[in-house]
Amino acid sequence: MRFGLLYHHQVPRPWSADSDERVLRESLEQVELADRLGFDYVWAAEHHFLDEYAHSSAPEVFLAAAAARTKRIRLAHGIVSLPPAVNHPARVAERLATLDLISGGRVDFGTGQGSTQHELGAFGIERATKREQWREAIDVVIRMLTEVPFTGHQGTWFSMPPRNVVPKPKQRPHPPLWVACSSADTINTAARYGMGALSLAFVTLEEARKWVESYYSILASEECVPIGRAVNPNFSVVMPFLCHEDQETAYDRGLDGAHFFAYGFAHYYLRGEHRPGVTDLAAELAQYGEMAGFTRHLDDATRAQLPPDLVARLESLRRGIGTPEKLREMVRAYADAGVDQIIFQAQTGTTSHEHICESLELFAREVMPEFVDGREAHEQAKRDRLAIPVKEALSRVEVPAKDVSDYVIRTDMEEFGPTPPTAG
Repeated sequence: MRFGLLYHHQVPRPWSADSDERVLRESLEQVELADRLGFDYVWAAEHHFLDEYAHSSAPEVFLAAAAARTKRIRLAHGIVSLPPAVNHPARVAERLATLDLISGGRVDFGTGQGSTQHELGAFGIERATKREQWREAIDVVIRMLTEVPFTGHQGTWFSMPPRNVVPKPKQRPHPPLWVACSSADTINTAARYGMGALSLAFVTLEEARKWVESYYSILASEECVPIGRAVNPNFSVVMPFLCHEDQETAYDRGLDGAHFFAYGFAHYYLRGEHRPGVTDLAAELAQYGEMAGFTRHLDDATRAQLPPDLVARLESLRRGIGTPEKLREMVRAYADAGVDQIIFQAQTGTTSHEHICESLELFAREVMPEFVDGREAHEQAKRDRLAIPVKEALSRVEVPAKDVSDYVIRTDMEEFGPTPPTAG
């Protein structure tokens, strides 16, 4: 099992003048600690305009700062929003390659379409076309990372003439590719494209087992036609996290943050009405959270009033909150289900920086060693098992071949007058 941390940079109200700065600085300190403790990944989300829920609008800056403070932990975009109106494909390729170089080849490239109306609407993106835009953009970004020169693109959502996009990443042919997944359909899409499945929904153990089986079955079949020039066979799950020697103390410290994350998700993705800069999610949760099942303990009366699928989601919120013994059993169960990485959300709601750091240290000391010992051999066995299917999948990739060696960019010197300026 690999272990990661996911950051949305949550900043619940009430805000002070230094709220955002404090959260960012504390997050970087947590990443430094995680690097020293042996955590494998830090994931940074990209979101825009989501008050309180996610103040992570420039993950490339955060990850660059993390690169400067760390030595081994992988720096993962979870995710880059790829519709060209949000991020120009050339800028994505340039930033990704630069981060990969300054970090010594530690970048993972998680991608997504964007999903909330707050974000899509602000950038003028129609929900009906966001998947098409992602598909066009990811193809172009991969070509920019691998072609010398990039031979140009004329598309529906983006066009660009030939240019040599520099620099190129340290990892060749490109950093590992992931795609955000929230359902069985998107998990299967990840497998068909040979991408890591970045399951950002709170997945129950039963769902994880079914989804992992389907993912690896498709990835090893003729259905897999990689979208990139390499295959990244990995399946991850996400869950809130807080570890303490005492179970009730773990709930005291971590459950409110998990509830805030889930309430914010429901507000922005499912059923909320939002007034930018005015709506107070923290106050709403305090007033209405109990009616939605955001309680310390799910008693029988509460369960009876809620739909069974919602009860399962609420229970999944607390799966990663508990004692080392509880978390050890949880990790074993997901490992047995075939999950490759558990990504913890520790920085949620108002969970304190001190408690997060204590939690990371306790988990690393008491739980992680069991799942690190023998891991390399296990992963090598998986690579051996998938070697032939991966080779066959890559043989199905059609790499576009276009000769632009005679393409010339003629410089317009009119603004400098009849005599070009000289150096010196």
